[in-house]
Amino acid sequence: MKLRTILFSALSFTALSLVSCSSDDDNVSGPSYNVPTEYVFERNGESSVDFTGQTQRIKMLLEFDAYSKNQAGYPTFDSEKVSNMFSNTNNPFSEEDLNVSGKQLRNKTAASADYFATNSVEANEIKMTFDALFTEMGEVAAQYETTGTPGVMGSVDAGKRLVNGKGLEINQAIIKGLMGACFMDQTLNNYLSQTVLDETKSANDAGTLEEGKNYTTMEHKWDEAYGYVFGYTTTNTDGSTKRYFWESYMNTVNGNPYFEGISDNIKNAFIKGRAAIINKDYTTRNEQIRIIKENLSVIGAVRAVYYLNEGKQLLSDDNVVTIKAFHALSEGYGFIAGLRFTNNPNTNAPYFNGTEVNTMLENLLAGENGFWDASYTVSAIDDIMLQISQKFGFTIEQAITEGGSH
Repeated sequence: MKLRTILFSALSFTALSLVSCSSDDDNVSGPSYNVPTEYVFERNGESSVDFTGQTQRIKMLLEFDAYSKNQAGYPTFDSEKVSNMFSNTNNPFSEEDLNVSGKQLRNKTAASADYFATNSVEANEIKMTFDALFTEMGEVAAQYETTGTPGVMGSVDAGKRLVNGKGLEINQAIIKGLMGACFMDQTLNNYLSQTVLDETKSANDAGTLEEGKNYTTMEHKWDEAYGYVFGYTTTNTDGSTKRYFWESYMNTVNGNPYFEGISDNIKNAFIKGRAAIINKDYTTRNEQIRIIKENLSVIGAVRAVYYLNEGKQLLSDDNVVTIKAFHALSEGYGFIAGLRFTNNPNTNAPYFNGTEVNTMLENLLAGENGFWDASYTVSAIDDIMLQISQKFGFTIEQAITEGGSH
């Protein structure tokens, strides 16, 4: 069974000849042009693709991830340093290019044109929530020698993980949360906003390049959306490719037989949309936007349900056993937070609004001492998994099926 969310067929992209109707031309045959098999575009023999800023932000979040879970570093953990990583102040990164890049995570969090240009109150609340989480991460790390117990922050699982008094692993809430509030929000609700892209339509039609660059503004905005998903990989010792954040989880969901093909759907839509922009075919561009918005949104929802279920299976009246559930539940918590930044292309609104997401997060931790209250948490998980799966049109059983590696 293939789900409605991934019914957009992944075309065979062997330099296919695209024929579609142009929004600006009554010619029924429409434009005809080649679409490459990979995200490689050139002008005058040189690459016209640039997503440097997105690569830098991915690397910033990766460094926070590594720093915040380095058990050997807990005795010297610097709470101010992790807060500075969010705003890129006081040279917090080991890579000097990141420190001097002028880029940061904070000013791109809850900052999309479609969702927050006229919603500064909620945007500021979300930024302040992350400010508080980064501060709390430092507070929890300072208690690494304390064994975490109900209501008491500290380390659990033989000192491997740091949790607050409710059992929430703060670094996972931050990482998965920023995947949504920064990376997804910028991708779906800013750079793939039809309003944002169409502001540059006349310049794109004229072939006007940005000063000193090899791309039009519309091409670059599309590249930036692509970069938040595919903008950084490394090579493992065995020669395989290591993917990060959305590309990594996309690969995992793609390995689930119920969602097979979702990775190609997203990647091919990015390629096809970029080719359409070059050829001023805005109808096809908009079709690809719909595909990307729906499919990327599904990935976050599937992983939220998957991790909630994984944690649920480990919950127990025995606290020693229940501790094993905290990591998965914290990942699920972060993915739930990210649902605020999904985009339903039929409405150009999130599948769950901020109030609905906050209610789910509050309910998940509403038991006495949060995740430690196993019996309450199991019931809350069941309700939330059902709520998410019904909204997105898949079943819980489909979402919890094992997928590929990431």
